[in-house]
Amino acid sequence: MSRIGNNPVAIPEGVTVEVNDNIISVKGKLGELTQEFSGVSVKVEDGQAFVTRPSDSKEHKAKHGLYRSLITNMVEGVSKGWTKELELVGVGYRASNQGQKLDLALGFSHNIVFNLASEVKVETISEKGKNPIVKLTSHDKQLVGHIAAKIRSFRSPEPYKGKGIKFVGEILRRKAGKSA
Repeated sequence: MSRIGNNPVAIPEGVTVEVNDNIISVKGKLGELTQEFSGVSVKVEDGQAFVTRPSDSKEHKAKHGLYRSLITNMVEGVSKGWTKELELVGVGYRASNQGQKLDLALGFSHNIVFNLASEVKVETISEKGKNPIVKLTSHDKQLVGHIAAKIRSFRSPEPYKGKGIKFVGEILRRKAGKSA
């Protein structure tokens, strides 16, 4: 059983955490995030946030760890930020960006133009002899993960040659081809 909810969340300098009714708001140098919570209570004292549950019921135990992790992700996001990197593997696969528009050439008859949320910063890296990389950065972990998953879904990696969009460092399960 996980006891992650019992650990206090350390609040670094430059980050403020406020709890009003059932809403927690975290402000830092990179932005501001808010989260609703229920079933637990949150206290902020001495540079730490404590999450406590009213009983040992299954629902309260689940929410205890969940909200503690969400608060940790919010604090780390507004202080350091979150980054996801996607790698385009395939002949002729290219990526470029113009501000918040990501232009992907993925072997279809047309390019895919994807408009990103204003909170997410996008950067495309294209070096000769290497696969293009799309780097997404934001203070909101959930938003970065959602956008990265959406981009990956345009051409998810196939198991035979490994062509498609994959996360940097992701290990794909490869299959053997036809045996003659």
